[in-house]
Amino acid sequence: MSNKLYYSNPFLKSWKTNIKEIREENNRFILQLEETAFYPEGGGQPSDIGSINGVKVIDVQEKEDLIYHLVDRLPEENTVSCEIDWKRRFDHMQHHSGQHLLSAVCIELYDVHTMSFHLGADTVTIDLNVKQLSNRQLDHIEHQANLYIYENRPIKSYMVAKEELSKLPLRKIPDVEDNIRIVEINGIDTSACCGTHVESTGQIGIIKCLKTEKHKGGVRLYFKCGFRALKDYGQTHQVLMSTGAKLNANRDTLPSRIEQMEMEQKQLQKELSETKEKLFSSLGQELLKEQKNNGLIVRYFDDYTMKDLQLITKAIFTEKEGMTILVSNTEKRILLAQSGGFSLDCGAILKEHLKQFEGKGGGSKVQGQAMFKTEEQLVGFVNLIEKTLLS
Repeated sequence: MSNKLYYSNPFLKSWKTNIKEIREENNRFILQLEETAFYPEGGGQPSDIGSINGVKVIDVQEKEDLIYHLVDRLPEENTVSCEIDWKRRFDHMQHHSGQHLLSAVCIELYDVHTMSFHLGADTVTIDLNVKQLSNRQLDHIEHQANLYIYENRPIKSYMVAKEELSKLPLRKIPDVEDNIRIVEINGIDTSACCGTHVESTGQIGIIKCLKTEKHKGGVRLYFKCGFRALKDYGQTHQVLMSTGAKLNANRDTLPSRIEQMEMEQKQLQKELSETKEKLFSSLGQELLKEQKNNGLIVRYFDDYTMKDLQLITKAIFTEKEGMTILVSNTEKRILLAQSGGFSLDCGAILKEHLKQFEGKGGGSKVQGQAMFKTEEQLVGFVNLIEKTLLS
């Protein structure tokens, strides 16, 4: 058994010990120490990282009550100085204790239970056995959790035997039979847990519920605690201030300013669509003068998008039946269309020749589109289709 210092002193950052065992796997080394404060991955909590005599600890795992440390190279001495990445560890402690508190409050207020917990580098979540949580309920949960943080209630851990479990108000009965570790938030929560925790709710700092989403028939709740929540607030504040400065608005007036801009954009879009409709109607008349004997029109455009080409085609076919090959040089895309009175199958002819020019696309009988990597491929394909239709 490894001597687990992270249980006896979760705030231990550095210590000295001896290497007990060395094993090599896949050009890396696995060390077992006489005693360790490196927490191994487990219980939803990632492993600690840090260093052993300056050698980086990449991962820590536990197997059969033994703790194994993965390193890239061997320390030069058997007696080693170990140091934990404390910023990472304390973040994990804040979030693990925060999760216990949040889960307890969900039960207390709405009888909603936590099914699983994920603590990642970017996101922290709990999955809840409820179909949905309203914004009002979420605010209520967040508020109550933070009230308990401000009360600075003690958090303690201790070991119990299996026969003692029935005497405890456990949130969930553990699966383990031996070495059952209990983490208790005074007057709020009692749970079996193998993770590292802060000493009081005040050290969690703050709990901020970010959002919820549907997940496997339940609700996934995203949240952040402590320094991570503070950093997130700082980043959000910077974005808000920067955006407000650009739009000449503050936090209170920013929503109405954005709403005003959306209305202005819709009006501009409407005016643009009306202008394009007139322009493309005139352009359609011009292109009809280029129509070949079989009804085919071919034209390259430098500034128009695929959506524009579809509107131009519609303007042409409104006036007269025919076939079009319209090309967007900027997007390296082609629109092949026919008004409906021709035997040409646009989608089929595209698929027949696309592979030859490394193009991608397809479509229906009356309209198809394709895109290409290079201008050379685009022009080659257009020439082939035009030649095919004129033959």
